[in-house]
Amino acid sequence: MQNLLYLTHRIPYPPNKGDKIRSFHLLRHLSQRYRVFLGTFIDDEQDWQYVDKVKTYCEDTCIVGIDPLVARIRSMFALLGNDPLTLAYYRQAKLQQWVTQILERQTVSVSVVFSAAMAQYVDQNQHSRRIIDFVDIDSDKWRQYAVSKPWPLSWIYRREANCLFAYERRIASEFDNATFVSEKEAALFRQLAPECAQKTTFFNNGVDTDFFSPSQDYPNPYPAEANVLVFTGAMDYWANIDAVDWFARHVFPSIRAHKPDTWFYIVGAKPSKAVQLLANLPGVCVTGMVADIRPYLQHAAAAVAPLRIARGIQNKVLEAMAMQKPVIVSSQALEGINAICGKELLVADNETEFADQVLSVLKNGNAAVLGVAARNRIMADYTWQNNLMRVDALLEAI
Repeated sequence: MQNLLYLTHRIPYPPNKGDKIRSFHLLRHLSQRYRVFLGTFIDDEQDWQYVDKVKTYCEDTCIVGIDPLVARIRSMFALLGNDPLTLAYYRQAKLQQWVTQILERQTVSVSVVFSAAMAQYVDQNQHSRRIIDFVDIDSDKWRQYAVSKPWPLSWIYRREANCLFAYERRIASEFDNATFVSEKEAALFRQLAPECAQKTTFFNNGVDTDFFSPSQDYPNPYPAEANVLVFTGAMDYWANIDAVDWFARHVFPSIRAHKPDTWFYIVGAKPSKAVQLLANLPGVCVTGMVADIRPYLQHAAAAVAPLRIARGIQNKVLEAMAMQKPVIVSSQALEGINAICGKELLVADNETEFADQVLSVLKNGNAAVLGVAARNRIMADYTWQNNLMRVDALLEAI
């Protein structure tokens, strides 16, 4: 077996949130064909318990703790220069030393880098093949943040968008391949960086369709006879916070006026103060972290993904579809997902549209048809086994 260096900005386990889902399935896939040397960070004390699990997939590891507060302070010093704050946030001498030693002492045939933040560790290494999985165009996410935030945050975010895109563009031009989470995301990057077009491709996220399966029975976590709309996701993530706040305050009251037995459940770890306050609204429940999101999906009348800021593919949408649930999404949450609107999921972009689409599911009895079609789409286009074959094609070019 050949040696492979794999760098991720967050420990790729457990696969319970967006980036970890993709990075874990990629790690597991790579470990079947390569001796994997993994360099990564832990930014949540709870994740130290998973170190031994991750090591079972690896030949060697360097796992470094990172204090988010200290990292944010360190990144602020980047404002004095032209570097992206993202790079300074994830810059650690210990990890750099380990990477350098691995490249010097091992014959590494390929380096796979997960996210732009980690490219700095092999930036100067040109002795092995380098593949960067950007996942999303992170710089564009900062650009979206800049539009919605007041000064001085708007200036900081706009600066980060510009500096990070310049870095993304340079890395894409210097590495052998750049991948993204969807064909649409890759097409946008080709448009923004046309000189990198020939190196730019994608592989879709997948779903563990055996794990997220409607065939299993779970106890109902909801009040009896309740019609529940569910949102799942990390609730300390600003795009999710913005989505549920908007939906709870501006959409849900209209739905509940027509269907008083409707509840809105916000299911996800680390709810921010703003999210916790939503529990004071009639019919809104904030669960915090749950052991298993599948019961909450299985027994919901529908899943909603009213994101107004988003990049790439939303795993929450794929998982709900795999559980055979009708899903109502914004155009931003639909981005990158190959599904037939109106048949496999529903799309809405303003308060009236969202309320109408949700009520159509609750009142018209079309939930079952939508759910079956959604599950069929996942089985056709979003299994990890099929989608990771695109990664194999890149690695076979070594």
